[in-house]
Amino acid sequence: MGIISEFYGRLGEDILKATYQHVFLTFTALVIALVIALPLGIFLAKTRFKKLSGLILSIAGVIQTIPSLAMIALIVVIFALIRLPTIGRLPGIVALVLYALLPLLRNTYTGIKQVDPVIIEVARGMGMKERQILFSVELPLSLPVITAGIRIATVWTIGIATLVGLIGAGGLGDLIIRGLRTIRIDYLLAGTVPAALLALVSDWIISRLERWLTPEGLETGG
Repeated sequence: MGIISEFYGRLGEDILKATYQHVFLTFTALVIALVIALPLGIFLAKTRFKKLSGLILSIAGVIQTIPSLAMIALIVVIFALIRLPTIGRLPGIVALVLYALLPLLRNTYTGIKQVDPVIIEVARGMGMKERQILFSVELPLSLPVITAGIRIATVWTIGIATLVGLIGAGGLGDLIIRGLRTIRIDYLLAGTVPAALLALVSDWIISRLERWLTPEGLETGG
């Protein structure tokens, strides 16, 4: 206990500050990505232009395959060319949003598409309009799949957010970078342990939410 209290006494303030920044970066990126991916995923699932759906999902998939450091560097280059700040939270959040988009977009699309057409036809037979069917039938039935996408995106974003410290975005990555530069184990632990705990706790909370939203008849058990 003495070692832990001494460790926290030296780095506790830095850990709390960096954790707050990390949560802010993650939450902001996820909210922006959700605002983009949710309506876009619904549109792609319901549009008659199937090739457009495939194209946009493929583009999102290509973005996901770009290595994290390469994506951050690419954003810095693009921002430099269009005279936007290349250091700080803005380029960092843009990188995180791009990485969060695919699971959110894909799961929204999949969630809407997997709704049984028979249920939709019954809703139409009851006189429900398309907007009512979307909000009262399709989205509620899609929530477990969409929540699974949020779970994946959250864990990914928390991990990648450690890298945006390289461009001055803040977060727990700052402590990790400081530890690597100075070969200080205490700084490395101060950055990696809270980041791992954030990912584990977030995954557990959202998995419980996902299970709660899943109808009993659709649960696989275990």
